[in-house]
Amino acid sequence: MNPIPTNRLPRRQALKWMLAASATISMLDWRSFGAPAVPAKGYGLDANLLETYNPGDLWPLTLTEAQRRTATALCDVIIPADSKSPAASELHVVDFIDEWISAPYPEQQAHRGIILKGLDWMETESAKRFKKTFAELTGQEQHAICDAICFAPKAEPEFRTAANFFALFRNLTTGGFYTTPAGWKDIGYVGNVALQKFDGPPPEVLKHVGLM
Repeated sequence: MNPIPTNRLPRRQALKWMLAASATISMLDWRSFGAPAVPAKGYGLDANLLETYNPGDLWPLTLTEAQRRTATALCDVIIPADSKSPAASELHVVDFIDEWISAPYPEQQAHRGIILKGLDWMETESAKRFKKTFAELTGQEQHAICDAICFAPKAEPEFRTAANFFALFRNLTTGGFYTTPAGWKDIGYVGNVALQKFDGPPPEVLKHVGLM
């Protein structure tokens, strides 16, 4: 079974992560799905990133421990550990997703219902196929379920709704993962790093743009 990280991400860090990811995650149009509203004020138009937030100060979190186990396992199917980077769950991507779908804003609220229904579907499908929870499945069994829903345009009719869920969950997982330092390192993003010496663009770049 995939373990759930025992140390939760601090709420202030999760808020910073949400703000960064919201500018980079490319989402599909989920407005037609709808979702129940969360009665919370949120952080308004200008979040105070210096504030230390306690549980309940922003909004109540959504995922139950059982749902977190499912989400943790699914995150790690999407981004497993490899030689370059840790698994998504090791970077607390599940905490990010929980914060995201719990936020009382229209986009996040639309995603909330899809994620919760999708996690329920994963458990129902796991029990139907293998008589186990999704987190208890072998990697091969988990992939057997995910392979049926990983590409919405080619999903069988009975899997279309689940495929839409998977597309959203995958976007959230990758959006969260690749806005962490470990995610940047995984794709070779350096950022604003001072160079001891700059010799100009390499010749192959200049040739590519027609300057050589």
